[in-house]
Amino acid sequence: MSRILLDTHLLLWAVAEPHKLPPAARKRIEASDVFVSAASIWEVSIKAALGKLAANPGELLAEIEPAGFSLLPITGEHAAAVAKLPAIHADPFDRMLVAQAKAEPLLLLTNDRALAGYGDCVELIPSKPSRSR
Repeated sequence: MSRILLDTHLLLWAVAEPHKLPPAARKRIEASDVFVSAASIWEVSIKAALGKLAANPGELLAEIEPAGFSLLPITGEHAAAVAKLPAIHADPFDRMLVAQAKAEPLLLLTNDRALAGYGDCVELIPSKPSRSR
């Protein structure tokens, strides 16, 4: 069974709006050991406090275990590994997720195309295609 790390966007969908998950992401999640980074909870906390995201970080944290996911703490090794990453992506939360994926090792599941530049530790899940009539 593969071990994956959800990026923050996919985490929010998986917990709050699973119908928004692309089918490929849903299949990967169901067939894997899934981890959620403490960095994602931190990111949601900051964005919610700034009014940029309508999410409750405490509720999100409480949903991780019931969803069958495991919380991944941020370690000193993870923090130091960020310095070794090329400057492909500027977002510090995404850079932490990549560093954690490389260090653990885990496969970072994301729909952020820019993160694919970090190589084999990232699996790009395309956004759900819109239905045409």
